[in-house]
Amino acid sequence: MEFDTIAAISTPMGEGAIAIVRLSGEEAISIADRIFKGVGGKKLKDVPSHTIHYGHIIDPANGQTVEEVMVTVMRAPKTFTREDVVEINCHGGLVSVNRVLQLTLTNGARLAEPGEFTKRAFLNGRIDLSQAEAVIDLIRAKTDRAMNVALQQMEGRLSKMIRELRQTILETLAHVEVNIDYPEYDDVEEMTHQLLMEKAQYVRGQIERLLQTAQQGKILREGLATVIIGRPNVGKSSLLNSLVHENKAIVTDIPGTTRDVIEEYVNVRGVPLKLIDTAGIRETEDIVERIGVERSRQVLKEADLILLVLNFNEELTKEDEQLFEIVKDMDVIVIVNKTDLPQKINMERVKELANGRPIVTTSLLKEKGIEDLEEAIAALFFTGRVEANDLTYVSNSRHIALLHQAKKAIEDAISGIEAGVPIDLVQIDLTRAWELLGEIIGDTVHESLIDQLFSQFCLGK
Repeated sequence: MEFDTIAAISTPMGEGAIAIVRLSGEEAISIADRIFKGVGGKKLKDVPSHTIHYGHIIDPANGQTVEEVMVTVMRAPKTFTREDVVEINCHGGLVSVNRVLQLTLTNGARLAEPGEFTKRAFLNGRIDLSQAEAVIDLIRAKTDRAMNVALQQMEGRLSKMIRELRQTILETLAHVEVNIDYPEYDDVEEMTHQLLMEKAQYVRGQIERLLQTAQQGKILREGLATVIIGRPNVGKSSLLNSLVHENKAIVTDIPGTTRDVIEEYVNVRGVPLKLIDTAGIRETEDIVERIGVERSRQVLKEADLILLVLNFNEELTKEDEQLFEIVKDMDVIVIVNKTDLPQKINMERVKELANGRPIVTTSLLKEKGIEDLEEAIAALFFTGRVEANDLTYVSNSRHIALLHQAKKAIEDAISGIEAGVPIDLVQIDLTRAWELLGEIIGDTVHESLIDQLFSQFCLGK
């Protein structure tokens, strides 16, 4: 495909050791040559591909030296975009890197749109849509496990499986067409129905296998919204600080110190937690604390996991029991804190209220019990059934929704076969499943969706 030449800063804005301005397109090397002065007058158009060269960036308008740089030249098609790519490595800093970028723009390049480099890789056939989406997952990964899932998807693991399923459906449809075209055999209809049923059930089984990983994959991609709740002064802020290994929240003996919702990301045994410390939920006359309590109730509705904290040194109260009632239909780990103090809580009643959900005892002051809590969190969401390294995880909400729709189309086809519906009507459902699976990898996707997906990327990627 033919595109104009684009340029953008590919490193984060701000001060740093190195910043990179990237160009991609047919004119990338010639534009770079206009502003680059190499040692001994070396021209980039004459250098071998995938080599790096020392020199200076010069403003052609006045001959002024702008920057000292290292320039990498990579010729098509062996590049990320399958176009000629030039990367100008200059000193980090807002002024220097912006001056280099401006010179590329005034000498023929266009400022890239968000995600346009990756979009070109997709449009030029280097990667499919699911692999392109994995690029942004890799950038945003918050744990090693999340990064590994993104890497596998970038390498085409999910794409390969989706392509195989689409090929199975396509071959089945072709086989049915042959049978329809040669109806002289008496048992052709029975054979066709049997073949359709076998293939449809196989495809459904494979889609179900992928969807089994969806919850875990989505957690790895987006993080587990984990809300810490409990009465004031039971140790919620201490728990946040212990998991983050940093004093993020104010800890005092005064009930109601936390007036607002505090959010922090933390890695717990490979599970990314979006940890939310809430104001203690209780009735209060303090108007500021009351606003905090209301916000606490709101975030509860959006939580994936609740850490309900109780005080080992106090008897259970009506407020504690109300909290159990509020979270009765949610994933909860009960934490009984302050075990370094004399026991006043009725643990039998706690077990009764927990109703089989995990209970962990801690003394956050003495730093005891945190490992048990981390183990309980990991066990709750990553059992051995879905932790195997050979599994293809589905982590993207768009992919999950399309898989559910494709499964429904396959199930409609199976119901039609069982009900003796004419074969051409069954074919419609199978074709629909084929198209939906194609949307995952970008084979049957609309241009507006492509634009929307790549707009989520940062400039320069």
